[in-house]
Amino acid sequence: MRAYAETLPNVVVADRNLFTCSQDTQEKIKEYIREYDLNRVVVASCTPRTHEPLFRETLREGTLNKYTFEMCNIRDQCSWVHRDDPEKATEKAKDLVRMAVAKARLIEPLTDISVPVNHNGLVIGGGVAGMVSALSLAEQGFKIDLVEKGDRLGGQALNLYATYKGDKIKPYVEDLVENVNDHPLIHVYLNTTIKDASGFIGSFASTLTDDNGEKKKLEHGAIIMATGGKPYRPKEYLYGKDPNVLLSLELDQEIMKGSDRIRGARSAVFIQCVGSRTPERPYCSKVCCTHSIHRALTLKSLHPDMQIYILYRDIRTFGDREDLYTEARDKGILFIRYDLENKPGVEKENSRLKVTVTDHVLQRPLEISADIICLATGILPSDNIPLTKLYKVSATKEGFFLEAHMKLRPVDFATDGIFLAGLCHYPKPIEESIAQAKAASARAATILMKDTIEIEPIVSVVNPEICSGCGTCERVCPFGAIHVIEMDGVKKAQNTPASCKGCGLCAASCPSKAVDMCHFSQHQIRAQICALA
Repeated sequence: MRAYAETLPNVVVADRNLFTCSQDTQEKIKEYIREYDLNRVVVASCTPRTHEPLFRETLREGTLNKYTFEMCNIRDQCSWVHRDDPEKATEKAKDLVRMAVAKARLIEPLTDISVPVNHNGLVIGGGVAGMVSALSLAEQGFKIDLVEKGDRLGGQALNLYATYKGDKIKPYVEDLVENVNDHPLIHVYLNTTIKDASGFIGSFASTLTDDNGEKKKLEHGAIIMATGGKPYRPKEYLYGKDPNVLLSLELDQEIMKGSDRIRGARSAVFIQCVGSRTPERPYCSKVCCTHSIHRALTLKSLHPDMQIYILYRDIRTFGDREDLYTEARDKGILFIRYDLENKPGVEKENSRLKVTVTDHVLQRPLEISADIICLATGILPSDNIPLTKLYKVSATKEGFFLEAHMKLRPVDFATDGIFLAGLCHYPKPIEESIAQAKAASARAATILMKDTIEIEPIVSVVNPEICSGCGTCERVCPFGAIHVIEMDGVKKAQNTPASCKGCGLCAASCPSKAVDMCHFSQHQIRAQICALA
């Protein structure tokens, strides 16, 4: 491959390295730049998603513009996918390198875009994740606006009894609410929703509307989404028809109150995966198994003679939560497995609840008389879709917010300056929501602490001389970065670079070819195609 690269037009030097991303190789690249007076660099190795910033920084240290760099991904696109056919993989790698060199000859230096930063932050959602995020930022000296659509702070944590380790949740939440309300840098808006939003990283504007219809516009430099989740409310298993059929959070409330229903119960049945892991909601809600087993043990501690059954599809008490499962079995709690095709049945018989389930070992139906039935329902996202449209962020098909990259940017959205935490991301236990909230606030602080922020200049540009003002680019842009405005009495498209993510939809859709992309221009892409032909 090295010998082939040396034969390509304008290639002055080619080298082969075992680890091109290593520190030694970075120093070697800088030496080559100085020795051969290079003005373009191509690296053929792995994915630019993980390593392009590293090589750009190397070029900058080597006195080159960091955008005069091109990366060719022959690992993912050749060696990995064609490992069983190395000869053809090598030929494909040659094609990719030839295309990269052809584009590199036409690459132009770019300059980062600098935008001013508003030092205020916005947190949407007043649950545990939202409050932790707000406090973390406020304690660093940033003014935070906390918006909650309900009439009080706390979210779903208000309904929880204890963590799987036995730590009581209510006192923690009450202290958190008190600290948020008392903090001089946090302004809490209750019974309030977001109705409009605009802007970009460092300079967002959001319009709030309260229950009285009063509007207020806030400006902020970063946003944290912590809109939470909610339990699925089933129509099956007599829920809503019999007061002794409870959801998991409702059982927690009964335990906290020490209700007569709990004190008088002598048998309990937990039914897992209610409304979860089904074709409509195929995801696992993660917390249900641990929660049910922990509550079963709580009931056992209150009434050692109570008969407790857990009807499950798969037990997912991960990590050290496995100890709870072992303890439950040791204390006589019975686990009966069922499958999706043979769900348990619940009916009322002589003022008692009767549960029928087919035992997967005996292959015959079992009838269980129960005083209490607890339904472990799946966790649903809040109504996040309006916010995805307002702030141009992504969501999964189930409605949970979608992070930019689960490993590289786990609390970031693809839209810069907006972060996520808590149940709005996916179902998770409270300790994970807290950890994610702290991570999101740390990421937001890296923006809010600056007076200006540099934005990558790989954005679209409009040539007003040939723009017809048709508005196609404005309609297709998923980030709201391009708009048709009136210039000297003529409609023309204009891009906001700070909002642009460089996806190229506008350039691909423009019928007049008036929109082009920096670093991925039409003539650069045409050169790659011609090199492949």
